[in-house]
Amino acid sequence: MPNTPYVVSVELVIKPERVAQFLPLILENAAASLKHESGCLVFDVCQGTDDKAQIFLYEVYHDEAAFQQHLKTEHFLKFDRETAPDILSKTVRIFARLQ
Repeated sequence: MPNTPYVVSVELVIKPERVAQFLPLILENAAASLKHESGCLVFDVCQGTDDKAQIFLYEVYHDEAAFQQHLKTEHFLKFDRETAPDILSKTVRIFARLQ
């Protein structure tokens, strides 16, 4: 489906002792993505209510090319580098928005 919004969901489990350090970094990455990437339409950061180490990201991009560009941005690469050791598990799923 050409020009269909490209939806990315990411489920993360963070080391419990690193959650307080992780949250400002993911929020900074989300804000930078929305501010500096015209192809990034939505970047929601959610935290588990029962388990604060569970993080859910809901991202919407104009298309797959915009998402691929996101992965090359300085702010994403910095975030990825700084937080990789804090992530216990990561599940990424891709969707096409139907409406």
